Amino acid sequence: LLIQELHEECACYRSCSANNELKWLWDCAKRHLLKSEGRPVKGANEWGERWREEEWKTEQNAKRTFTSATHSRKPTQLLPPTLKMAAPFMEKLAEYLDSPEPAVRLILSVLLGYPFALVYRWLFFHQSTTVIHLFHTFSGLALAIFNFVLAAKVDGKDGHVCSDKLYLSDGLSLDYYDGGKDPTKLSGDQKKSALTSTPSLLEVFGFSYYYGGFLVGPQFTLRSYQKLVSKEMSDVPGMPPNSVLPALKRFCLGLVALAIFTIGGPRYPDSYYLTDEFEAQPFWYRCVYILLWVKINLYKYISCWLITEGVCILSGLGYNDKNENGEHQWDSCANVRVWLFETTPLFTGTINSFNIITNNWVAKHVFKRLRFLGNKLVSQMFTLLFLAIWHGLHSGYLICFSMEFLIVNVEKQTQSLVRDSPLLTAITQSPLYPLLYVVQQTIHWLFMGYSLVPFCLFTYDKWLKVCFSTSGVYYSVYFCGHIFFLAALLVLPYLRKVLVPRKRGTPVSSHFFPRAPVTFLLSVSRHTRNHVCLRPSALD
Repeated sequence: LLIQELHEECACYRSCSANNELKWLWDCAKRHLLKSEGRPVKGANEWGERWREEEWKTEQNAKRTFTSATHSRKPTQLLPPTLKMAAPFMEKLAEYLDSPEPAVRLILSVLLGYPFALVYRWLFFHQSTTVIHLFHTFSGLALAIFNFVLAAKVDGKDGHVCSDKLYLSDGLSLDYYDGGKDPTKLSGDQKKSALTSTPSLLEVFGFSYYYGGFLVGPQFTLRSYQKLVSKEMSDVPGMPPNSVLPALKRFCLGLVALAIFTIGGPRYPDSYYLTDEFEAQPFWYRCVYILLWVKINLYKYISCWLITEGVCILSGLGYNDKNENGEHQWDSCANVRVWLFETTPLFTGTINSFNIITNNWVAKHVFKRLRFLGNKLVSQMFTLLFLAIWHGLHSGYLICFSMEFLIVNVEKQTQSLVRDSPLLTAITQSPLYPLLYVVQQTIHWLFMGYSLVPFCLFTYDKWLKVCFSTSGVYYSVYFCGHIFFLAALLVLPYLRKVLVPRKRGTPVSSHFFPRAPVTFLLSVSRHTRNHVCLRPSALD
């Protein structure tokens, strides 16, 4: 009865904090002592102990907060009031655009590269190298503060910055290492980027924080940055380059790609793969969704790369001398070939048109340095393994790059078969080719998306659910990519036996026709050495 009375009296007090409510209950219990026994109500001591414990915790927390206030504050609380105002504005802007705040900050930072490039052309181009290094350093640090200090919420997906910094630091170390070697033992690419002297710390800062590549790339060598600072990266030596129009073209193309992703991205999100609705869809719907998802979501990367390429062109870093026709080129920082990306029906065509600078970096610093292995196929395998581990320890990266290894080698064997078979060559040159092109593009983008699903979902408990499910016959894609390309790897040797005419004088035993499973796999391995992709890539 006493407990019921206390709760009735406390009904108007429940909006207060837990500590105050416990204190009030304790005081109220003390007023309702049982006169007959002369002691507190049963349970009052328990309430009192709880209240004392809560009060003690509150006092301790207050002391810790007072002694280490800077550690308990958000990053935005440590900034001047004028900078604090940017945080709520960005939150409202992100809410208005219906986009994550880190993504909005990233896009704005990429766009801010154009004002920085114009300021460099107008005010700092003719300044000393020290002043230019300082400008590039502080402009990059300003972008870092805007993205990682002013941000009220960070989703943890800022790995692209770490990736670019690793590329720059690793490339810088290897270029410095090459500078101390005998020039006769270096390849042409290594000679162009080798550093024969130790750069200064300020020079490394300017190189690392250059606004055109600080956040999303493109990567470039310190030698290229040194040429930019020394005013060599220009079609008019010693003067600002005539690059406004080429930069504007890439900027507009980047805005088009950004618009495609902005409109289509929310309709095909990664998170839909993990919903019950996707699991309930039929098999054909899942495949179509994967195809459209990968095509649209890759524009996220393409838009950023095109916009930052325009920044590099505007500042002069994109200058690439003259072509064979005597025309000035501005593609030294090109990270995507848009026309090839849109029209190629080949996986290797997409690889060669997407994330180009990363591909070249890996080929120069990893693939070619594995030449001592004496086998291109093994070198490619270890290169892709390096890329998977370099991206992270998630299983999705290993699955993605292992699929790239399998697909590239199957495609190379298929191209060789079509080239050597008169029948298949005639079909590709017949009026049926437009139909074959549509089929090839469908297969191309379906399995490109199939390979990138683990890359985007990271962990096996997520991508495994997409690739395989026991819910029903049409409720998953059932490892269709692995089955398709492994089956092709097994069938291609037999198709070559049937479709490629044997040359006169060639013994039957030397023709590619395995007789046992183990012998067959060894033969496939030997055969693919002649058809390996010479430039591995990172589908990032």
